Amino acid sequence: MTIQRMDNVAIVVDDLDAAVAFFTELGMELEGKAQIEGLYADRTVGLDGVRSDIAMMRTPDGHSKLELTKYHTPAVSDAEPRNLPPNTLGLHRVMFVVDDIDDTIARLRAHGAELLGEVAQYENIFRLCNLRGPAGIIVALAEQIG
Repeated sequence: MTIQRMDNVAIVVDDLDAAVAFFTELGMELEGKAQIEGLYADRTVGLDGVRSDIAMMRTPDGHSKLELTKYHTPAVSDAEPRNLPPNTLGLHRVMFVVDDIDDTIARLRAHGAELLGEVAQYENIFRLCNLRGPAGIIVALAEQIG
């Protein structure tokens, strides 16, 4: 038995509207919003009394999705330190291929994104960078040049 596809990556955020605005600016499309609660939600995530709002974002090609989740109950568990370095164990980053990396960085900075290092070139193939986005997650960008 094999998997059929990877459906989505979920990111817990503290400000759902700001996260939607950030990923919309990046070029993702809002597929829909929903409130999630009830016994099935409790059982699925292993918490009691789950009440959350989600926004499902998809890439323009329709192949990749992010589920942005804002928990109302139970209270969010905040990881310390908040802005973990890129070599921390666990989910590392989400990467997107963009048409114009410089323009994308400028637009995302208006939504609070911070460049972690600098834009670097990998051979004659890609220009790459890492940004810190909503809820401290690392968003990598790649612009194909060759």
